Amino acid sequence: MLGMIGLFGGLALLIYLTMKGMNLLIAAPLMALLVAILNGLPIFPQLAEEGAANFLTNYMSGFTGFIGSWYLMFLAGAIFGKVMEDSGAAESVSQWIVGKIGMKRAALAVVIACAVLTYGGVSLFVVAFSVYPMALSLFKQADLPRRFIPAALGFGSTTFTMTSAGSPEIQNWIPIEFLGTTPYAGWEVSFIVAVFMMAFGYWWLKKMITKAMSQGERFVGRDTDEEAVTRSELPDPLLSMVPLLVVLAISFFFHNTLGTSALIIALSGGIIATYLINRKYFHNIGKAFGEGALGAVIAIANTAAVVGFGGVVKATPSFTSAVDFMTDIPGSPLIGGALAVAVIAGLTGSSSGGQAIALPLLAPHYIDLGVNTEALHRSVAISSGSLDSLPQGGYVVTTIRSICGETHKDAYPAFGALTVVVPLLGVILAVILFSFGLGI
Repeated sequence: MLGMIGLFGGLALLIYLTMKGMNLLIAAPLMALLVAILNGLPIFPQLAEEGAANFLTNYMSGFTGFIGSWYLMFLAGAIFGKVMEDSGAAESVSQWIVGKIGMKRAALAVVIACAVLTYGGVSLFVVAFSVYPMALSLFKQADLPRRFIPAALGFGSTTFTMTSAGSPEIQNWIPIEFLGTTPYAGWEVSFIVAVFMMAFGYWWLKKMITKAMSQGERFVGRDTDEEAVTRSELPDPLLSMVPLLVVLAISFFFHNTLGTSALIIALSGGIIATYLINRKYFHNIGKAFGEGALGAVIAIANTAAVVGFGGVVKATPSFTSAVDFMTDIPGSPLIGGALAVAVIAGLTGSSSGGQAIALPLLAPHYIDLGVNTEALHRSVAISSGSLDSLPQGGYVVTTIRSICGETHKDAYPAFGALTVVVPLLGVILAVILFSFGLGI
C-alpha cells in the first residue's frame, strides 16, 4: 500500500509542482526519489544487488537514454525552426495563409500544418519546433492570445493524426510487433474517430479563443520574438513552403529504411533548402544556429528529466501490481487494454512507453481470448495519446515552456482539454464502434 501511495502520490506531486512552475530538472528527480524510497528501492547501485533496480541507475538510464536517442533530432529540429524564422520564411508563409483563409482561421492553419507534418512522419517534438515560428507570426497577425499556441500545436500533432490508421508515427507502429497487424488496422473506425476529434477539437479550440478575446485578451509581443523586427522585404511564400515539403518528402521516403534516423536527414535537408532558397533574406544565420542549439539542449533536458522519472516508476513493484490490476479488468478487453495503456502512458509520461510496457502483457492474453487484433491495435493506439499529455509529460513541458515560452498556468488548461480529453472521447467512440462490429 505504501508503495502504491508513493507511485501515484509522486506522480500527483510532480504534476502539482509542474503546474506551479518548478524547474523539471529539480522536480522530476526529487519525485522519482520519493517514489523509489516509498517502494523500497535502494538509492545507489552500491546499496543494491548486482544488476538490481535502484534510484540512481534507473533514473540516469532513462535520462541519458532519451538524450542519446533524440538529441540530434532535437538539434536539427530546433535549428530548422530558427532558420525558418530568421530568414522570414515562417512569416511569409503565415501572411500568405492568413490572406487565403482569413485572420479568423489562423489557429486552423497552425493545426493543419502540424497535422500534415505529423502524418508525414516528422517527430512530434520536431513538428512543434518547426511550426512554432509560423504559429507565432499567424497569431500575431490575427491578434489572437498567444497562450493558445501550445494547444494548437499539440492538438494538430497528437490527436487525429499521431494515432490514426496509416500514420508513420511510432505510436501506430508499436502494436504491429505484438498483434501482427498493419499500420492500417481498423481504418474504418480510425477514420470516423479522426474526423470526430478534428471537428470537435477545433470547435472547442475556437470556442476557448473566442471566449478569451471577449474578455479582452489579445496577442502580446515579447522582446524575444524574432518577428518583432520590421522587415522591408519577405521571401516568396510558396518558395518558403519548399523546406517544409522537403522535410515531409525525405522523412516519408526514408522512414521504412532508416526509421527515426530519417528525421535527421529530413530536417538537415530542410535547413539546407531554407538557406539555398532564402539565403539573401537572413538577418543573422549564425545567431539562428546558436539559438537553435541552445533551445534544443533546454528542451531535451526537460523532457529527459521526466523520462528519468518514468524509468524509476517502471522499476517499482507497485508499478507491476498496477499493470496486473488493469490488465485483469472485467468486461470488454478493449476497455481494459485501452485503460491500461492510457494509465501507464500517464505514469511514464510517454505514449510509446505506455504501449511498449502494456502490450507484451496484454497481447498474448487477449489473442488467446480471440479478441480482434485490429480493434485492439486501434483502441490502444488512440488511448496511448491521452494521459501521456498530463502536465508533467515530456512533450507537454517541451512545447509549453521550452518552445513557446509559456507557463503551465496560462497554457495548460487549453492544451490539456485538447490533448487529454479529446483523445479520451475518441477512444470511447472507437470502443463503441468496434463493439457494434464496425471495421471487424
